[in-house]
Amino acid sequence: MSEPYSVRVTVRGYETDVQGHLNQAVYLNYAEHARWSLLQAAGITQSGLLAQGVGPVALETTIRYRRELLAGDEVDVSCAFLWSGGKIFTIEQTISKADGTVAAELTGAGGLMDLKQRKLVPNPQDVFRDLAKDPALFGL
Repeated sequence: MSEPYSVRVTVRGYETDVQGHLNQAVYLNYAEHARWSLLQAAGITQSGLLAQGVGPVALETTIRYRRELLAGDEVDVSCAFLWSGGKIFTIEQTISKADGTVAAELTGAGGLMDLKQRKLVPNPQDVFRDLAKDPALFGL
């Protein structure tokens, strides 16, 4: 398997809390940014998903905070999709400082919702494979 997809983000001062640490909610924003960046890199757009009548949904997210992040820190946010063959897939993400120190690990469960039926599609990996110009970015 290849290296997970990754994007670089610089921690901005307004994203920090009173201790100067990156606010806990911002970790979720960074993870979301990396996921949408991966979709875009693979050739999947939000309008393309809507045209197919589907949309990604987050079902569960767990964050394990490992090291503090401060304003000005540059971090790499990785994103790897894991497929189990059912309606739900797993996304593993790591937020690492530029020196490689792991600041947080995120694990999420997601799916693709049929926007008319309001139910998860049975094989989301097939939809991603069909829509993507580069399905290898999803491990497909």
